[in-house]
Amino acid sequence: MPTSTYKTMPFHLETERLVLRPWAESDAAEFCALLAERGKETPTVERIRTAIAELLTATESTGIALLPIQRRAEGDFIGYCGLIIGRSSVEEPEIAYELFQRAQGHGYATEAAGAVLDAAVATGRKRLWATVGAWNTPSFRVLEKLGFERDHVSTEDSGEVVWLTRSLP
Repeated sequence: MPTSTYKTMPFHLETERLVLRPWAESDAAEFCALLAERGKETPTVERIRTAIAELLTATESTGIALLPIQRRAEGDFIGYCGLIIGRSSVEEPEIAYELFQRAQGHGYATEAAGAVLDAAVATGRKRLWATVGAWNTPSFRVLEKLGFERDHVSTEDSGEVVWLTRSLP
């Protein structure tokens, strides 16, 4: 049970076209393929299975989750979306999402992130963060549609990171 004053986030979210649900070990190969699209070193399926177990454990202790996204009609895994501690805190978590390139440009990220935003409101939280690489224009478009506003920029090893925030509800 989360040791905070917040309600646990719902871990099964449905939208018109999408289903967000808890991780299963069977997601490991697809999750691996998604990470491979980043063009950096890809972890092994075994490492991803461990990462999935770690995500599930973190969810138990924080009451927030990163959830796989499936298209409702096709039933295929197209990415993930959810709340993470990331560079922030359990009180003011980050919204995070990543989709296969083939699934980008169809409004899925906005649809999934909108459902996660509603789930965050249901926990009683007052504010969310998002951190985005300065180069990631499509991600900025998603966040702007959801009412996030730029807060500040930090520089990390990977380059400039833009921090955005949104008050809830």
